[in-house]
Amino acid sequence: MPTTAKRDYYEVLRVTRDASQAEIKKAYRKLALELHPDKNPDNPHAEEAFKEASEAYSVLSDSDKRSRYDRFGHQGVDGAGVNFDPSQFTDFADILGDLFGFGDIFGGGRGRGGRTRKGADLRFDLEISFEEAVFGKEESIDIVRSANCETCEGSGSRPGTDPIVCRGCGGSGQIRYTQGFFAMARPCPNCGGAGRVIEDPCNDCDGAGRIRRADTISVRIPAGVDTGTRLRIAGAGDAGSSGGPPGDLYVFLHVRPHDSFIRKDYDIHSEVRLSYTQAVLGAEIVVPTVHGEEKIRIPPGTQPGKRFRLRDKGVPHVNGRNTGDHWAHVQIYVPTNLSSEQRAALERLASVEGEVPPPRESFLDRLRNLLL
Repeated sequence: MPTTAKRDYYEVLRVTRDASQAEIKKAYRKLALELHPDKNPDNPHAEEAFKEASEAYSVLSDSDKRSRYDRFGHQGVDGAGVNFDPSQFTDFADILGDLFGFGDIFGGGRGRGGRTRKGADLRFDLEISFEEAVFGKEESIDIVRSANCETCEGSGSRPGTDPIVCRGCGGSGQIRYTQGFFAMARPCPNCGGAGRVIEDPCNDCDGAGRIRRADTISVRIPAGVDTGTRLRIAGAGDAGSSGGPPGDLYVFLHVRPHDSFIRKDYDIHSEVRLSYTQAVLGAEIVVPTVHGEEKIRIPPGTQPGKRFRLRDKGVPHVNGRNTGDHWAHVQIYVPTNLSSEQRAALERLASVEGEVPPPRESFLDRLRNLLL
C-alpha cells in the first residue's frame, strides 16, 4: 500500500523558508491553540494535524535539524520528527503550558518534579498627590508577603533533618503514562508534585517552608508619572518554593486631582481671572505653576479664552528628556456688587462708548419691585 508523502514542514507551519525562530515558534503556538486534541475532542483529523505540526516544529526549531532539512528535505533529518516523544522537548511544555495551562501534559510543568517555582507576583495600589506625580519621590509602603522560613531556611523540615525522596515517584514529582499519541504526566499524589516528602516538619512554618510577614518596601516614583502608571519592583513579591526566585511587586499609581491645575499628557492647564480693566488696559499678573509663581504680561485688549504659554513649566517626561508647558486660560471677572463710585465710572465709560446705561432705581423702586 503506498504511503502518503509528507508535506513540507514550512508549509505545515504556514511560514516562509527564511522565517526566524521567533516566527516559527509563534506559528506553532497559533496552530497548537487551533488543533490541540483537548480543544477538539473526538476529532481524529485535528489530532493528526496537531501531530504533523508538532513534528514540523520539532525539526524547524532545532538549528541543526533545520539545516539538514533545508539541504536534503525529509531524508536529511533521518526521521527525527517521526514518532517523537513530546516530553523530551521543553519548548512544547512551555508553548502549550502557556496557552492552555497544560504544563503537565509533556512533563514540563514549572515547579514539578522537585523543580523550583517562582513566587507569586503581588499588587499594591498607591495614591499620591499631583505634585508628587510631577516631581517624583521616594515612598515607603507596607505589604504582607510570604518569605522563606528563617528557621528551616525554606526547606520545610525541622533543622538538622532533610526531606526524603518520594517513594511514589522516585523524586520526579510526576507519575507518567501514555495515552494514545501523548506522553502524559500528572502530579504525584504522594508528594503533591514536590518530589520530596517532609517527615519531620519545621515547627515554625509547619513544613510549608514559608511564612507570612509584614515588610516595608522602598519605592522610587520617577518624575512625570500619572494615574495608571505601573511600577515593577523585582523580587519584592512572594518567596518562591523549593528555593525558587521570589515574585515581583507591581505598584499601581493613582494621582489625586489638584484644586487649581488640570493635567493633559505632560502639559498643565489653569485659569487666570482678569478684571475688565486689566483685560482692556493690559497688566502684569502672577500665575501660579507647579514650579512656582511666574509673571506674565497681559497685552491691552485681551479677550476671554486667550491662552498664555509658559514653556517648560509643566510635567517632566518620564524619560527625562523634555518638560511639558503650563497654559494659562484667561477668564474675565465680572463683579456682582459695585460701589457707587465704580458704577459711576462705568456709566461714564458707557456714555463715551455711546451706550445708554440703565436707569438707576431708587430705594422705593427697588422695594416696590421686591414686594410686587
